[in-house]
Amino acid sequence: MTVTIATLGFPRIGPRRELKHALESFWSGKSDEAALLEAAAGLRTAAWARQTALGADWLPSNDFSLYDHVLDLSMMLGAIPARYGAADGEATLATYFAMARGTTGASEGCAHSHSLTACEMTKWFDTNYHYIVPELSTGQKLALGRLKIVEEYREAKAQGYETRPVLLGPVTWLSLVKAAGVDPFDYLDEVLGLYGVILGHLAHAGAEWVQIDEPILVTDLTEQQRRAFTRAYARLARSTPQIMLTTYFGGLGDNLTLAAALPVAGLHIDLVRAPEQLAPVLKAAPKTLALSLGVIDGRNIWRADLAALLGRIEPLAAKRDLILAPSCSLLHVPVDLALESKLDAEISQWLAFAAQKVEELAILKRALNEGRTAVAAELAASSQAAANRRTSPRIHDAAVAARIAAVTPDMRERRSDHATRIAAQARVLGLPLFPTTTIGSFPQTAEVRRARAEHNRGNLDAAGYEAFLRAETLSAIRWQEEAGLDMLVHGEFERNDMVQYFGEQLAGFAFTVNGWVQSYGSRCVRPPILFGDASRPRPMTVEWWRYAQSLTDKPVKGMLTGPVTILNWSFVRDDQPREASCRQIALAIRDEVQDLEAAGCQAIQIDEAALREGLPLRRKDWQAYLDWAVDSFRLSAAGVADTTQIHTHMCYSEFNDILPAIGAMDTDVISIETARSQMELLEGFAAYDYPSAIGPGVYDIHAPRVPGEEEMVALMRLAQLHLKPAQLWVNPDCGLKTRKWEEVRPAIGAMVAAARTLRAEAMADA
Repeated sequence: MTVTIATLGFPRIGPRRELKHALESFWSGKSDEAALLEAAAGLRTAAWARQTALGADWLPSNDFSLYDHVLDLSMMLGAIPARYGAADGEATLATYFAMARGTTGASEGCAHSHSLTACEMTKWFDTNYHYIVPELSTGQKLALGRLKIVEEYREAKAQGYETRPVLLGPVTWLSLVKAAGVDPFDYLDEVLGLYGVILGHLAHAGAEWVQIDEPILVTDLTEQQRRAFTRAYARLARSTPQIMLTTYFGGLGDNLTLAAALPVAGLHIDLVRAPEQLAPVLKAAPKTLALSLGVIDGRNIWRADLAALLGRIEPLAAKRDLILAPSCSLLHVPVDLALESKLDAEISQWLAFAAQKVEELAILKRALNEGRTAVAAELAASSQAAANRRTSPRIHDAAVAARIAAVTPDMRERRSDHATRIAAQARVLGLPLFPTTTIGSFPQTAEVRRARAEHNRGNLDAAGYEAFLRAETLSAIRWQEEAGLDMLVHGEFERNDMVQYFGEQLAGFAFTVNGWVQSYGSRCVRPPILFGDASRPRPMTVEWWRYAQSLTDKPVKGMLTGPVTILNWSFVRDDQPREASCRQIALAIRDEVQDLEAAGCQAIQIDEAALREGLPLRRKDWQAYLDWAVDSFRLSAAGVADTTQIHTHMCYSEFNDILPAIGAMDTDVISIETARSQMELLEGFAAYDYPSAIGPGVYDIHAPRVPGEEEMVALMRLAQLHLKPAQLWVNPDCGLKTRKWEEVRPAIGAMVAAARTLRAEAMADA
């Protein structure tokens, strides 16, 4: 019996975010399309070479994307909304980026001269990766576009790399579609026809296998989806290449019988998220089925205990050929731990990034094919690292455990009901109808980033850096006053990231220098590493809030990241339940909330952008997660007076199915993303009879376009179809960190003007 190893996808961004830099250079006009495509080709070649050198037998192609793999497939299928003006076969790179980012007009190469909103963007299953939502509408015709998957297979082959092309499956793609006036599955036969053509081209180019990703198989399927799977793969199986049906992010569960009966040549299963599924899969799968086992965690950065893994795999490897792989694409982890020269040595030995995960697979392969003695030293090092982590005194803190044990139910309860609090806050804050605010951050300009870099290098001392940050904060406060905003923010110029900033000041966290992961497009994040018990040694934000508030008579929000978001946007320890870590973080944030209030802060925003993202993929598991997530938020927020207004912010997720949980958070104001969806989310809030105030975003900050006053007024009029004017705030979709001041100033000016128009309309109607 033989064991081989595969990678299902490799990080696209490059070891030092080369893709980000190439994209932003192109978008800013500093480089042309040819330079962008050359940089992309270089990244693909480097990834194939690296994976080959690390020992991978099965290399992926078409796992690379300039922006998003779901958008790539939509373009390839010709699923381009009519507003982008691309007739059959005429879609260009400008069309692609218009769908991803919107446009400001013809100067960006789109067929329309007016500005265009981008397609909606939301989270990829339960990850922090964002995909561009496909759209289909009545009468829309699909047509095969550029065959990127074939081009990149041929590109790899020309360089001597035989790859297994990666293609998002038809049922998953249709399940992600946002449809207008049509059932997406009405397009199934049309989509399958295009898939058949794509597979035919791959076969002609020489591909023997194709990896078709169907992560929807680990979710609760409808009968329609089940029928679609049977129909789809009966048809696709007639084609060559052979299909490796790839599932990840969970177990097949009640979909196992369906998956095992599909006429495919191979099946990949996730044994990290669902180790219990191995035995039932072996029982259900045909003996001729090529089996790919996801045994190395593609979602987290902890080093595997290889000897323990071998103990599970060896009996099986003695009976049948196996393919070992990461649980999912390595898109979700940083590229290479070797780039981390400043990471604590003890913690570093516990970690594995993408390159190291392929190395772990190679060690397993040698142990299974040649015997453990062939890799005795490597296995000993793995076991020693696992033992060191288990016994390290840095993991557990008795004081944190004692504090958790002392938590009482009343610590999760506000002092008065919602109506009483709202009346008290109105007396203190004195805000107008349709109050205006922003979500927290202002542009992190080149000057801000340069000052931070110089300070980190030791070229700018602490006093000089603080003086710079104070000047930026003063400028931001003065501009907000001039713009006419009602509730101000300090701008967060001192913060590198909304999670990393807090993690750097909490015990139990470690940080990387080059541990970047793609969030969407060119946006990359460096998730903190939560390795031990979390606590707050000292106040984190109070002095910056105090300084900002001293500059103005208008209220300045205290800006915090919530415990669930800190948890979900970190690489979290796997030696205790996630909810235990979340409650530890909640107590740390609670301390900060109370210190802000004691300093005089009247409005505190605790962002929970990732609460929905952490929702389990199976509905049966939802309530347990929501219970501890909401409990953690309330623990962080509930210790304030009635007069202190608690805000939260959520973005780029589907909220309607968890509205009771959002209501249970018991906030006073929630701001949400609604600009791309044209206020559709508010229908659910209205149906639920949501009692708190809501700030539906009127400015899509993930696109470069600047909306005008009329557009924002129109959006808020739509909002008033669902909610009372007294409930509504006016704000952008999200923080403004990634935008430029030349975009932000006119957009916020238009937003304030829109609020004034709305107030005038309300007075006229009174």
